[in-house]
Amino acid sequence: MSTRPNVVVVLLDDVGFGAPATFGGPVETPVLDALAGEGLRYNHFHTTAICSPTRAALLTGRDAHAAGVGTVLNSANTNPGYEGVLRPETATVATVLKQAGYSTAAFGKWHLGPPWESSQVGPFDRWPTGQGFERFYGFLGGETDQYAPTLYEGTTPVPPPDREDYHLTEDLAEQAASWMHMQHAMTPDRPFFLYFAPGATHAPLQVPGPWSEKYRGRFGAGWDVVREETLARQKELGVVPPDTELTPRPDALPAWESLGPDERAVAERLMEVYAGFLEHTDVQIGKLVDALKDSDRFDDTLFVYVVGDNGSSAEGGPPGSVNYMGALQGIPEPAAGLVQRLDEIGGPDSYPQYPADWAWAMTAPFQWVKQVASHLGGTRNPMVLSYPARIADRGGLRSQFAHVNDIAPTILEIAGTTLPEQVHGVAQLPMDGTSLAYSWDDAAAAERHRTQYFEVYGHRSIYSDGWMASAYHGGLPWGVGRPGEERSFDEDVWELYHLDTDFSQARDVAAAEPEKLAELQQLFLHEAGRVGILPLHDARVRTALSRMPNLSAGRKSFTFHPGTVGVPESNAPRLVGRSWTMRARLRRTGEEPVRGVIASMGGRAAGLAFYLDDVGRAAFHLRTFDVATLSLQGEDPVGPGEHELEVDFRYDGGGWARGAEVVLCLDGAEIARGRIAVTPPVIFSIDETFDIGLSTGSPAGPYRSPNAFTGGRLERVDVELA
Repeated sequence: MSTRPNVVVVLLDDVGFGAPATFGGPVETPVLDALAGEGLRYNHFHTTAICSPTRAALLTGRDAHAAGVGTVLNSANTNPGYEGVLRPETATVATVLKQAGYSTAAFGKWHLGPPWESSQVGPFDRWPTGQGFERFYGFLGGETDQYAPTLYEGTTPVPPPDREDYHLTEDLAEQAASWMHMQHAMTPDRPFFLYFAPGATHAPLQVPGPWSEKYRGRFGAGWDVVREETLARQKELGVVPPDTELTPRPDALPAWESLGPDERAVAERLMEVYAGFLEHTDVQIGKLVDALKDSDRFDDTLFVYVVGDNGSSAEGGPPGSVNYMGALQGIPEPAAGLVQRLDEIGGPDSYPQYPADWAWAMTAPFQWVKQVASHLGGTRNPMVLSYPARIADRGGLRSQFAHVNDIAPTILEIAGTTLPEQVHGVAQLPMDGTSLAYSWDDAAAAERHRTQYFEVYGHRSIYSDGWMASAYHGGLPWGVGRPGEERSFDEDVWELYHLDTDFSQARDVAAAEPEKLAELQQLFLHEAGRVGILPLHDARVRTALSRMPNLSAGRKSFTFHPGTVGVPESNAPRLVGRSWTMRARLRRTGEEPVRGVIASMGGRAAGLAFYLDDVGRAAFHLRTFDVATLSLQGEDPVGPGEHELEVDFRYDGGGWARGAEVVLCLDGAEIARGRIAVTPPVIFSIDETFDIGLSTGSPAGPYRSPNAFTGGRLERVDVELA
């Protein structure tokens, strides 16, 4: 057996400080409880407040902007530090460990590859297998359907296992546990590094029914009461000081008492599903722990469990949603009738996100949520660290300031290796994080990570020796797609908090401590200059000059052939907000009808499918979230021989999300026509793709993926954009 420890890093998605029971929350997390009992809880651990930057900081040990990923990939732009491209001078800890003799694997969410590099034409340098991981099984984007995910094995799109009870988190955990067993069986003397990043609990909130049923009725008192109860438990557990104050609800969020009965019923059910999703995820992580214990490797493994890459997500907006991709773009489903759909929520026919108030409640006792890097609700997350062979204080609490960029230096220290001066011939920037190993033997050890800046969407803050200065940059942390409004950074009001005596950031002392505030403001500017992000930019504000490369930019004509699959929607022909024509040339070669997908984009939440049904009739299906649907179909099956099928999409124009008339033709003759009142304004989905000859991910039409084209030959598909 290796004398060097194995390393397992778990990173959950969109979980606030006040959600897991291990830190006083209302959601049961038995595996996190057990690991905390065998290791240490950290109650001053911080992330960056948003997804991709946290992942970049965790894997590189550098500040996110220094690594080139200072904003979520969906908002990447040409401003320095915001390109969404991992820099070669900030090699990942996986690369360093691999060169030091470790086996490496990543399972789950990546979200660190530029969209224009995420198709099958590559390049694959910034895919997981190009960043030090020998094995990758997971998805590339920010989210995916838990029942029908967009999956990759290495760099190849693959379908999920074909079983009725499939759920992605379960699959990922089984794959990861199997990989660990294989390492132990075949190379017991070689240590391994496993990075496990499930999509949970990012929307869509999808979990098998029994997990959410368990929580029926637990949230009927509403978010205001649940938040108070959470703080009481946090104090009882000792994860917050006894004098911690509960910060007030933001003005933009409604009180529970202001909701009507139907609104409460929907909001309550959405929270029940979220709770079931989080507990289900935690239990799946138990499979990793079991695999280590079965192999007698648990005591010699550094197990890092980071509960959230940022605070809870308020991206469902105040009402929440059964299909939040529409709500995210300003097209929520009609409220009437939602109460009749409660039993759908969390199942495969839903794409839900809970209300923003629940997200806020799950960051108790702090202010704000995900995206808001100025306040602790966005940046402080639970973290548990276990290493029985090295940590004697089982069940201990550590309150030194810690940041996600501290994980990589901690790993390198316990692995007995250091960051090379060069990796692949590129001189390396030093790591910004600090190893946490110093804190293991002494709960009172002086903290070594003494200064840390934060910035997302212009929201910014700076921590230094127990103080934090914060500046909120306006806007609300929900909604996506449309260009933001410019706001001068000079308009922002700076607040000051003495966190040594004010755990929850509840008492603004800026007026009483102007000199300390000025000192921290200057320190923020120094740090921002150090990582190269001055002058400051709000990544929500997009201009033509700041746009990143795009494989379809400037093109109006495209020709595709079968085998074109997994093209990110953002880099495929843009089929929203305009007119277009799609023509397919195909041949029916025998007596059997031609069936299956010709072309599809998007998935179950919203998407379009050009296909042939089970009896061989030409068909077109378009779904605009839960707002509008259009299905067209020919009367007769396509006959033997060569044919041309065409979809003519005629957009109304005059603004966002307008309607369209759609004409379906066979060999130049119209066979169906219809109208849809609303079309997606910005995107069909975040993670679904454009595919020819089959559907990857969740089905974009009324069929089961992949629904591959059969019964003949699909020659080509031409797309013309108006």
